[in-house]
Amino acid sequence: MALGRKDDVVIIKKYANRRLYNTESSSYITLEHLAEMVRQKREFKVVDAKSGDDITHNVLTQIIMEEEASGESMLPVNFLRQLIGMYGDSMQSMVPQYLEASLEAFQRNQSQFRDAMAGAFSSGPLAEMTKRNMEMFAAAARGVQPPKDEAKDDKAELAELKAQLAALQEKLDKLGG
Repeated sequence: MALGRKDDVVIIKKYANRRLYNTESSSYITLEHLAEMVRQKREFKVVDAKSGDDITHNVLTQIIMEEEASGESMLPVNFLRQLIGMYGDSMQSMVPQYLEASLEAFQRNQSQFRDAMAGAFSSGPLAEMTKRNMEMFAAAARGVQPPKDEAKDDKAELAELKAQLAALQEKLDKLGG
């Protein structure tokens, strides 16, 4: 997550009663609100209302624990064991930077993959075939047969589909390599 300007950081105060207060909106919020702020890439800092200590790390960890407990498990048990095993290790100080760089690379690759898939299905023979299939499905649902002159030769359509899939595979190979 890219850091915004210092004045863009929302201060969240956490009180002893575990309530979170958003100083920007002057309202109490929940951990779910903070999770949504993270998804929106909104910068915030959580401070202990009494001591003024920065407790952002603890609160973010708490959000992860609640997400994991709610059935949205993303962290495999083996990964958690390995992570716990790294505490106290001589390489412990390098783990945060490594994990952050790995996740940033994953997000870049994910974005490139989405762009490649969107490009593959937005135009060309595969997109046209999908459009025709949807029209035929809608016509069948209405009980109407599509006109024969709209159908392409099956062999030509298959050749177009194979070419499109080969091009898509080439794009995926480039992204992975």
